Amino acid sequence: LGWAPCPGQPPGATTALLASGPDGEMLWLDVTHRPGQAPWVRLMGRYLLPPCKQRWHTCAAFLPQGGLLVCGDRRGSLLLFPCSSSPEWAVESASIADGGTSPVGEDTGSGSEPSCLSHKGALPLEAPLSMLFGLHGKMGVTSVTCHGGYIYSTGRDGCFHQLRLQGQQLEVLRKHRPCKGLQWIEELRFTPDGDLLVLGFHADNFVVWSSRTGENLHCIPCGGGHRSWSYCSNASAEAFAFVKCGDVMLYHREAEPCEQQVLLESLHGREIACVRRLGAVEVPGHATLNIFVTGSEDTTACVLALSKCSRAAMPLTRLSDHISSVRALALASPVGPGDEGFGDEGLCTLLFSAGGRAQIECYRLLCAGDPASESAVACQVIHVASHRLDKHWERKKNRHKLVKMDPETRYMSLSVVPGTSSEQLLAPWKFLAAACSDGSVRVFGLLEAARKLVLVAESFHHQRCVLKVEAFLHTRAGGERHLLCSAATDGSVAFWDITSPITDATDALHRAEGEIQPLALGTPLLTIMAHSCGVNSLHIRETPEGQYLVASGSDDGSIHICLLEVALGRGEAMAGTCLRVLERVARPCAHAAHVTGIRVLQPDLLLSASVDQRLTLWHRGPGRLDALSTTFFHVPDLAELDCWEVAEAGGELRYYCVLCGRGLEML
Repeated sequence: LGWAPCPGQPPGATTALLASGPDGEMLWLDVTHRPGQAPWVRLMGRYLLPPCKQRWHTCAAFLPQGGLLVCGDRRGSLLLFPCSSSPEWAVESASIADGGTSPVGEDTGSGSEPSCLSHKGALPLEAPLSMLFGLHGKMGVTSVTCHGGYIYSTGRDGCFHQLRLQGQQLEVLRKHRPCKGLQWIEELRFTPDGDLLVLGFHADNFVVWSSRTGENLHCIPCGGGHRSWSYCSNASAEAFAFVKCGDVMLYHREAEPCEQQVLLESLHGREIACVRRLGAVEVPGHATLNIFVTGSEDTTACVLALSKCSRAAMPLTRLSDHISSVRALALASPVGPGDEGFGDEGLCTLLFSAGGRAQIECYRLLCAGDPASESAVACQVIHVASHRLDKHWERKKNRHKLVKMDPETRYMSLSVVPGTSSEQLLAPWKFLAAACSDGSVRVFGLLEAARKLVLVAESFHHQRCVLKVEAFLHTRAGGERHLLCSAATDGSVAFWDITSPITDATDALHRAEGEIQPLALGTPLLTIMAHSCGVNSLHIRETPEGQYLVASGSDDGSIHICLLEVALGRGEAMAGTCLRVLERVARPCAHAAHVTGIRVLQPDLLLSASVDQRLTLWHRGPGRLDALSTTFFHVPDLAELDCWEVAEAGGELRYYCVLCGRGLEML
């Protein structure tokens, strides 16, 4: 049995009672309270739950849109049913459900009157319009809530999901894991001040967790979640009641003035490992806001807005799907006014995040101006797909004959392969290159419509940890080639032509409907020993002449630049791609510590950043690098650098950069 507010009725007048019975049949009964009389019960609908071992519902809610009922079952599935409370239906139901209408204290012969359930065959047995099977695992769904146009579901898997209604289908936007150890989430409460409270059980304690502050507001020992309980709070007091050993226990607390003031919003609990700029959002009445994504060792990624006028960073949302550190970020394409990903709504792009435990997550981000919100920007996140190598290994055939992949494999760097949306296919695939700590370079394919992220090709050429990858597209006369640059801990930089593997993978994915065995990337076209030790930073820029400047920085503090020319073979005898090194420039001891960030701003202008906390601008001349200026920044243990250019009112170009490590700084 379960109660739900009746659609279109004032609170307390009529309530919907949902009852699960044999063979997965669920009944919707409207129960009307009448003072001094027995309640009036009307049968409104019959629904069929999907077959499973424990076939009953656990929670339900009527959607504000009307005509739809969403419920969760003991198997952890979410179901969407049609429902109607039209007057015609109500009259028909009332005409066959007049049992139990006599006032209390009158003739007790009402027990002989026909029950509304005896006429339930007059109503059709409705099947689900949409079903998300096992969304919350096998432990069951605990609550369903509608708020702000979205649907929220909680479960005993320690997660809650945000969903939306697309037509008559449920679509999962993202999954939240509020805090570690909270394995049993019972309910969500949305407060008037914009906070989201998560109610659940951690071991034998009842916990109220605040999404805004990221901390437990209450932790009450009660014996665990297998008991009746109730929690209520308002501006003046809070109360928690529960049953334990047959006794009713009550915890009560008067509201106290909060003496704590937040001086600076927290971005991450540990050091920031990577940062990317999404773009800028114009908000009426506010200064231009830059939108960034950061990834951290605390296993989360944060989307934040940074205003250069107020110099305040405002977190917009947190992505908490990773089970280990987030070490690399990549955007499907740069977005901004005039770009394909920029519309009237604001910034829209695909975000890839990766890190420890060989895990990649993909999201669709939409950031738009919202003057009514505190941050002046609204950020919508849709979780598109995810991939983990150990899950991929579990699906392999004859895996007992193979050596299992290293569960400690980490993704060190990501790069989206440009120009691979495969317009010739009905379903466009995007491709992503990853540098891996197990010595491999891997390429993944994403089909956003089907929410699939598939490993399509790999190579273990480096035989040691690969630190950086950078993909670029050659589109000069003679054809289009997809090229990839990878750098490892031995100081080598390898260049690959991945055009054929991507073409073969696209054809195979189209034939196999999204599941293939990984192809071989082959051997590199060219390998350069650029440094004496690990390459910590890498950037590639095309020159106006169609050549490519490849800049890299190393653990030994050196900077290396090489100028490459791509030559495409003509005819069958010379088919293939050839790379020629036109110029190499090395600057030993450019910094006093690891060079962890480097960018080619112009063919003759280079920017580098190091753990020595110096940001240096270099001029590239014939066979040499000359330092133009040096700026000291305040972020210790620099991990990464991102740059962008802005055209000022007078047409002058101004370069901005953001640095991350044990903090975040924009210059």
